[in-house]
Amino acid sequence: MSSLVALSVSIGVLGGVATALSLGPLSGIVLIWVAFIAWACYFAIGGDQKALQNTIVCGILGAVVAWVALLVILSIPLGETLTVPIWAGVVVAGSVLVMCLLAHVEYFSSIPASVLGYASVAAYALQTEGAFTMEALSSAGTSNALVVVAISVVVGAVFGMISGKVGGMLSSE
Repeated sequence: MSSLVALSVSIGVLGGVATALSLGPLSGIVLIWVAFIAWACYFAIGGDQKALQNTIVCGILGAVVAWVALLVILSIPLGETLTVPIWAGVVVAGSVLVMCLLAHVEYFSSIPASVLGYASVAAYALQTEGAFTMEALSSAGTSNALVVVAISVVVGAVFGMISGKVGGMLSSE
């Protein structure tokens, strides 16, 4: 079979497995949408060993930077003076600037992976009831956006790597 068909079959089957796991035994631990984002990122930045490393390291870097930004927004009461949207905008601008400048360090060189990790933490925290609180963000458990996003990034990147290898084995090209 062609390499495109082989990779499509591999991603489809493993996507179903990842979904079943994230909705079943890994529910609340792995967010399937974050896993799929990391999976896509793995292929978008090369689909090789370096892409696996960059997806995981930079995805988690972005998640950590977003998590710190959320803590700053909640813990420094400038929101009362500037209004919350302006204060949040200032914090996001500064944190994203620092995150992107970290791309000068080779281990943090994938800005797309960092941005995807950042966006995933922000999305989870802002869209999940009770997740954008000091209590949730300082928890060591799965109520913390950083914890579930970091785990999901690793799972998604690993599934990306596996799907690439399985696709290669199925290909006749």
